[in-house]
Amino acid sequence: MARILIVDDDEALREGIAETLGDLGHEPVQAGDGAAALARLAKGGIDAVLLDLRMPGIDGIEVLRRMRTLPAPPPVAVLTAVPTADNTIEAMRLGAVDHLAKPVGRDDLAALVARMLPAPARAATAPPEVGEDELVGSSGPMREVQKSIGRLADSETTVLITGETGTGKEVVARAIHRHGRRGGRAFVAVNCAAIPGPLLESQLFGHARGAFTGAIADRAGSFREADGGTLFLDEIGDMDLAMQAKLLRVLQDRMVVPVGGKPVAVDVRILAATHRDLRAMVAKGEFREDLFYRIGVVPVHLAPLRERLSDILPLAEYFLARAGGGRRLSGEAAARLLAHPWPGNVRELRNAMERAAVLAPLAVLSAADFAFLAGEATTTATDWLAGDLPAAVARLESELIRRALAACGGNRAEAARRLNIHRQLLYEKMRRYDLDVSANRTGGVGEADGSVGEGRPKTQ
Repeated sequence: MARILIVDDDEALREGIAETLGDLGHEPVQAGDGAAALARLAKGGIDAVLLDLRMPGIDGIEVLRRMRTLPAPPPVAVLTAVPTADNTIEAMRLGAVDHLAKPVGRDDLAALVARMLPAPARAATAPPEVGEDELVGSSGPMREVQKSIGRLADSETTVLITGETGTGKEVVARAIHRHGRRGGRAFVAVNCAAIPGPLLESQLFGHARGAFTGAIADRAGSFREADGGTLFLDEIGDMDLAMQAKLLRVLQDRMVVPVGGKPVAVDVRILAATHRDLRAMVAKGEFREDLFYRIGVVPVHLAPLRERLSDILPLAEYFLARAGGGRRLSGEAAARLLAHPWPGNVRELRNAMERAAVLAPLAVLSAADFAFLAGEATTTATDWLAGDLPAAVARLESELIRRALAACGGNRAEAARRLNIHRQLLYEKMRRYDLDVSANRTGGVGEADGSVGEGRPKTQ
């Protein structure tokens, strides 16, 4: 039961709303004008407010404005007989949950109150610490990427980062740079797809003053700007063949020739990325084979977000924390995020969380705050991710354990290593989810009781 303050100068309307709220199991409190409403709010104990705009004395907009000065103002919904663009915009700017035109039906009122009073217990987890360019996620594919970064950070090897658009290829490139011995030097990123071919040579290699019309001053170029550090060539698959030949020469000789200038030696580590299939492009003659082998010495692949479901909620919470405002996910919102296919991958998720953080009226985000997400996941995903957060997490854990055991032929030690959890925790979860422990036991290496590293996944 919630205590809801009804603020309206129309006594009959107040009484009608109060009767409906009482039938819905809430405790209505009435105020006939803005001054009475503010006085009652000052006493505390109000869980939500239904506020009229046009009232004698202090109007609804002024009530909203003064409520913002309270230490913990309750959520407010505006109910007005005369909705206008100006009062709608101003009410929402001042923090109203919604702005509805009178009269409001019983079902609409019940839905409104439900949105204003989300269950706070659904968001008990503490917000994550926020840092720049964090590699968030503990799924199997993400753990492999993190391990690769650790192995590659201090080397000078050229790395080709592949993955669909929006998977975070530049974040991985920055992590390789930041954790390596060049971390204190420059990191320069160039999007090869965003710069027209004729301008890309000048962008990368620089030019001398007077080299062409409009070259009124010398330009160092990205290679020299990154000297001693790292140059990240994003979407290298979009570079034309003529430019590919010039880039190959620089990678071989470690010398750049500015347009209209003289050769200059450079010390740069090259990281490249693409969402394209470069092997297929090589076969079609659209990408130079010699350049492909030069830049693809070590490949790092980023799986799409739909293949690493366990990373979705940690990423969502991370982006919410970065957006500020202390917003959290309800169980229904979490289930909605898990059910979405995320064709735009991490970039789409980040944009969704930033949008919800700006537009959502309450600190706890509901599924309705993500109504803008187009489409849903497949029927299978929706079936086992439906419901509240604890149930969705349980189904997710159970499915991941089944897949790990199947992939390992029932070897629990190997399954625990794949899942990156202690073996005893795996046993506990198998019992909790009624997965047959004995049926999945194969007696593989490391399965015998008392074996070295019992209860702990092996680490490299």
